[in-house]
Amino acid sequence: MDSNNRHPTLGSVMRSLRTRNAWTLKEMSERVDIPVSTLSKVEHDRLTLTYDKLQQLSQRLGMRMADLFADPDAAGESTVTARRSIGHIEDAVRVNTKNYDYYYLCTELRRKRMVPAITHIRAKNVHEFGELVRHSGEEYLYVLSGAIKVHTEFYDPIVLGAGESIYIDSNMGHAYVAEQCDEAVVLAVMSSADEGLMQSLLTLHGDNDAVLHDATKSAAAPKRKSKPAAKRTGKSRGR
Repeated sequence: MDSNNRHPTLGSVMRSLRTRNAWTLKEMSERVDIPVSTLSKVEHDRLTLTYDKLQQLSQRLGMRMADLFADPDAAGESTVTARRSIGHIEDAVRVNTKNYDYYYLCTELRRKRMVPAITHIRAKNVHEFGELVRHSGEEYLYVLSGAIKVHTEFYDPIVLGAGESIYIDSNMGHAYVAEQCDEAVVLAVMSSADEGLMQSLLTLHGDNDAVLHDATKSAAAPKRKSKPAAKRTGKSRGR
């Protein structure tokens, strides 16, 4: 079998790792606290390691256990998707709820690892907000204007002003409310391994609470783009 097509073994990965770091078997043995004879047999695929030893090896080397079975050369390569999306607020998918107005950006990209949104926060306190929300993944919030109070399931509330930010586990119940202002505006970036993150965010508040506005909705309901609105704009300019 061609060695280039052979699935990497624990031995080949360890040998490659040791070679890249210019370690001798003895030096590696001292680092991971595994006998030289054992490491030698593993490198030559004559012996494998128990789960406990694999865990010990990964911890001592500062790497994930899964990486011990990945091709070390391929691991350094990344697939270039060349994806790019320019976010314009007028092209955002807008979702209105009683607490927030979300403007989801770059929505034409599918299977994103991150979901960015500009969020206008109107709720003034956690009682007005209602039940804490939770969803898969993690999120980062940066306050653009105003101030917010962050309520979470396991921490005391904290107030953040413009220029301040927070990173949280989204599975933890959380709520953001405006603090001593009518409305706060934040940049929110949600991330999850769940490919359905965007859909779950769009339905997070329930059908009776959220109102979705996007290009598809507008096309299906042309009355929303009525000309009288344009005429009113024209008259106001005349004044």
